[in-house]
Amino acid sequence: MMEPPAAPCASCHRRPLPPPLLCLLLAAFCLPPALGLYTVNAVYGDTITMPCRLEVPDGLMFGKWKYEMPNGSPVFIAFRSSTKKNVQYDDVPEYKDRLSLSENYTLSIKNARISDEKRFVCMLVTEDDVFEEPTIVKVFKQPSQPEILHQADFLETEKLQMLGECIARDSYPEGNVTWYKNGRVLQPMEEVVVINLQKIVDKSTELFTMTSSLQYKPTKEDANAKFTCIVTYYGPSGQKTIQSEPVVFDVHYPTEKVTIQVLSQSSMVKEGDNITLKCSGNGNPPPQEFLFYIPGETEGIRSLDTYVMTDVRRNATGEYKCALTDKSMMDSTTITVHYLDLQLTPSGEVTKQIGEALPVSCTISSSRNATVFWIKDNTRMQTSPSFSSLQYQDAGNYICETTLQEVEGLKKRKTLKLIVEGKPQIKMTKKTNTNKMSKTIVCHVEGFPKPAVQWTVTGTGSIINKAKETKYVNGKFSSKIVIAPEENVTLTCIAENELERTVTSLNVSAINIPEYDEPEDRNDDNSEKVNDQAKLIVGIVVGLLLAALVAGIVYWLYVKKSKTASKHVDKDLGNIEENKKLEENNHKSET
Repeated sequence: MMEPPAAPCASCHRRPLPPPLLCLLLAAFCLPPALGLYTVNAVYGDTITMPCRLEVPDGLMFGKWKYEMPNGSPVFIAFRSSTKKNVQYDDVPEYKDRLSLSENYTLSIKNARISDEKRFVCMLVTEDDVFEEPTIVKVFKQPSQPEILHQADFLETEKLQMLGECIARDSYPEGNVTWYKNGRVLQPMEEVVVINLQKIVDKSTELFTMTSSLQYKPTKEDANAKFTCIVTYYGPSGQKTIQSEPVVFDVHYPTEKVTIQVLSQSSMVKEGDNITLKCSGNGNPPPQEFLFYIPGETEGIRSLDTYVMTDVRRNATGEYKCALTDKSMMDSTTITVHYLDLQLTPSGEVTKQIGEALPVSCTISSSRNATVFWIKDNTRMQTSPSFSSLQYQDAGNYICETTLQEVEGLKKRKTLKLIVEGKPQIKMTKKTNTNKMSKTIVCHVEGFPKPAVQWTVTGTGSIINKAKETKYVNGKFSSKIVIAPEENVTLTCIAENELERTVTSLNVSAINIPEYDEPEDRNDDNSEKVNDQAKLIVGIVVGLLLAALVAGIVYWLYVKKSKTASKHVDKDLGNIEENKKLEENNHKSET
């Protein structure tokens, strides 16, 4: 750093010195400073070290340091003798106890201050001459990290308002403040970005405090934007920057859209569910109250952002709306409350007589197509039940069940307990056992409730208690006894239930008398199998007979056609022979 030469001094500071030395010092005061200036950059609060950049001359008597006042007058601050090695410091208040002069005449100043920015001069004095070398001292102070203070509680869109102040304290030299949004510089713009910078100097420390205020008109997009400020300052090594902590502001903006939502346990609403309607606006802060409109109501229901309906029915199906309290914005949605009704006729417990007809209907009413199926005694049926003539096997527990597969949990069922009653019916059979030593008498019984069976011997009235019964299935069972009668007897089978008492007798010959034995009736399952097999055999036989008949007719037609053709051939041959004979006779007569 270079500095222009100063004007010669007009007067000299007089001190009681020897005349030759006094003249040399006076001459030194009046000499212009050197053109090449050495600069020392110091940090505020640190120690300033200024070497004396002069070569020590021969005959050095002492060295001195001075600094120059703004008007050019010198102020001596330190003295060191080259012979006595003693150091003296002048009585300068601002440098009291802060100076240190080394043997090589390097001057150190502790606790650097802004007021230390001066032109210091090192002087080496001999008997014949005075040598000087000036040093410029520059002091730098890094500002504190900037802070954004006096922040706005919130920002409103389309309104120019004070966002905050960026303050950086204790800087030297003064710095500059720049505002940023999301890392980009905010440039001043009329009625949108207004920046004012103030710089205040502390008189005691001579340090600067920079305060930059920002007025800003935000938009909706500024929500979550990060605002920072950066201070640019100069230090000993050049230009540097310090950034503040980012600040995010709550940006208030009006609602532009209202949305209604249906909060339910499942995507499909069914009867009995609870429904919560939630209304929201996209403003900030969001609206706190809304008007809810439900089907069939003309006036809106004022509520917070939710409206709850419990145990909804099918008549709740319709369009639901919510609006701002000023009715400026509205949204709507349609809710379908799914339902499923099942009507079973008849239902409950029904008692009918065997052979009667029973029409059964299961009627479904639903919001969507439903699946219907029947269950009998825990087994799913392939078809719906139909009873034109009730049988005992038709009795049982029937369930008509229906579901809406698309609606979770929507299922209905109703039951029919069918009881088929009948008076006892008896058929008795007998057969001689293979050992020819006994006979088995069977009483085949039908009826419901299950009849009680009793065997007696007609005439004597004695009761037979050794009967064995088969399993009671579909209203049928058998009771049988084994006897070896020595003479002809008549056995009576008595079957009785709540409806009637039925009695049937059967004559049984003595064991040694041959008689016609009636076969036992097979059970229903076996009889059904036999019937099915018989039907199959009959069908096969009928089919074979029809095939034979068709083959016979075809053969007969073939034979008949063949005979007719042969007759025609014989006739044609006879005509040829007759014509030959007539020609021969004609030829003979002509001769």
